Amino acid sequence: MNKPFIQTQAIVSLIICAIAFSCVPAKKYEELQARRDQCEEANKKLRAENEKLHTKNTELLSQIDLKENRIEVLKEDTTIIGENYRSLRRNYDQLHQTYQILLDKNEQLLEGEYSETQRILERLQETQKDLQQREDELQKIARKLEEKKRNLDALNQKLQASIKEMEVKDARLTELEAILNRQDSIVNVLRQRVSDALFGFEGKGLSVDIRKGKVYVSLEERLLFESGKYDVDPHGIKALKELARVLERNPDINIMVEGHTDDVPLIPSGDMQDNWDLSVMRATAIVKILLKQGNIDPTRITAAGRSEYMPIDPAKTSEARRKNRRTEIILTPKLDELFEIIETN
Repeated sequence: MNKPFIQTQAIVSLIICAIAFSCVPAKKYEELQARRDQCEEANKKLRAENEKLHTKNTELLSQIDLKENRIEVLKEDTTIIGENYRSLRRNYDQLHQTYQILLDKNEQLLEGEYSETQRILERLQETQKDLQQREDELQKIARKLEEKKRNLDALNQKLQASIKEMEVKDARLTELEAILNRQDSIVNVLRQRVSDALFGFEGKGLSVDIRKGKVYVSLEERLLFESGKYDVDPHGIKALKELARVLERNPDINIMVEGHTDDVPLIPSGDMQDNWDLSVMRATAIVKILLKQGNIDPTRITAAGRSEYMPIDPAKTSEARRKNRRTEIILTPKLDELFEIIETN
């Protein structure tokens, strides 16, 4: 319902009222008036409802416009989607056609090259078998290498142990060499001291030299004894006295006194029955003089007789026998430190 309709309705109501006032009695008029009031009330309600409906109609028209716009957008989207679909369909048809061609060709290839495929499969099987054999061989080699590695590790451990042992031995050897060098130095110093002390006797039946790390003081028979005797000559006592002073000042030196004779048999006389007795008694006589002339610890001295069995010159001549009749005083640095290392080793 719209506004012109409402106006028309109002005019009709007025006309009816006018007719009612002119043609009907009062009672009727009141009835008509009541009806008119009712009509006006209904008219108000209708007008209010009409306003609501008009507002709702406006809203619906607005929504219709939005829907129509949306429909237009959807139509455009549908058109685009349709075009895309048709394009994809054409592409699909082309791909399907291409796939069908490839499938046909593949079937042709499969049918035409079956024997080649079989041959390739056989070769593949042979290759696989060969690879398996090689893998088995590699595993065997790997096991052997592992075993060799274990052996090598064991050998390496032994080698490391040997190296450590060698290092220990090298250290001991170095220590021994240091001791030996020190002993050599001591021997050289001792030889010089003995030579200095016996300087006046050298060349007169006395010599001082170094042999095998020891100082040898060699005294000929003519410097110490008469032939076949063991009593020391005064001139020899003087030489021994000088030597005793050197030995007294060097307490770390061991002393060996050796008596030597020639090979001429001794004529038995008194306590001496042979060259053994003579060599021992001469050595003992010299030891006693050294102990008497110097403050020497007796435990440092050893007396020994060699008789005729260590000659300097084995010839059967007078000169050779003169050389062999001698007394040797052998001076040796104490090797206790060296022996301790050797025993430890």
